[in-house]
Amino acid sequence: MAREPLLREIVSEVLGEDYARRIWKRIDIIGDIVVIRKPFDVEQSVFRKVGEALLERIPYVRSVWLSVSGVEGVYRLRDLIHLAGEKRTETLYVEHGCRFKLDITKVYVSLRLSYEHVRVAELVGDGESLLNMYAGAGFFSIHAACRRNIEAAYSIDINPHAFHYMVVNTRLNGVEDRVVPVYGEAYSTTLRMFRRSVDRVLMPLPEKALEHLPAAVAALKDQGWIHVYVHVSARGQREAIEKAKRLVSQRLEAYARWFWFKGARVVRTVGPREYQVVVDVYVEPRHSISKLK
Repeated sequence: MAREPLLREIVSEVLGEDYARRIWKRIDIIGDIVVIRKPFDVEQSVFRKVGEALLERIPYVRSVWLSVSGVEGVYRLRDLIHLAGEKRTETLYVEHGCRFKLDITKVYVSLRLSYEHVRVAELVGDGESLLNMYAGAGFFSIHAACRRNIEAAYSIDINPHAFHYMVVNTRLNGVEDRVVPVYGEAYSTTLRMFRRSVDRVLMPLPEKALEHLPAAVAALKDQGWIHVYVHVSARGQREAIEKAKRLVSQRLEAYARWFWFKGARVVRTVGPREYQVVVDVYVEPRHSISKLK
């Protein structure tokens, strides 16, 4: 991402300070592409000037796009309008030393998960086998493989474009011997291919994580870690964390012999009093979980 003061300065010069206060924190730089997320109260027409100014002021930027929708659909994508520069949506994005090729119109990417990619990777032990139930272009799995001597990171995604880029990215980072892309729907694929197979499960899709949690438990060997990402409504971060832990606990009670929480943290704010929270939980499955369909 570009330096925030520079982005605010550009928007302030082009549109004025009032616009700068509303826009400057809603700009992402992914490789050499800028994506500006349109606030609901700012008219679309003003953004072309911002796009042209960004091209002039930031030498490595080649293309600027405006996001005019929230994340939508099974593939979690945004509607984008071209503003300036090359009319190109594929780029190479470098994150904490790992390289990721992707198309911003075909693959979900959130720069706000950058810290989580590394945080989870640093928790992984050498020799572990992982299952990433919603792997996308491979961010979590590839970071883990680059930082730890893992046995394997089985990486499921239902988006054929994400699967394609995941394959490309394993080769770009030299981890194709340990990151295993799997094309399919997370819940059914987990139960069909990965029962009692892994030491750790990643669930970075808040919209589905609680629903699919039984399959994640079934994928663990005798015991193991699950990282569950959820969205919760709360009056503050402390309440959000406690609510997330309570939701995960309620879901686990029927499928785990016992479990304990190592930690939980707010990943980001996703709306007014809406938070994304990750819960790190250690689980021993019930024997009956093997009968889950």
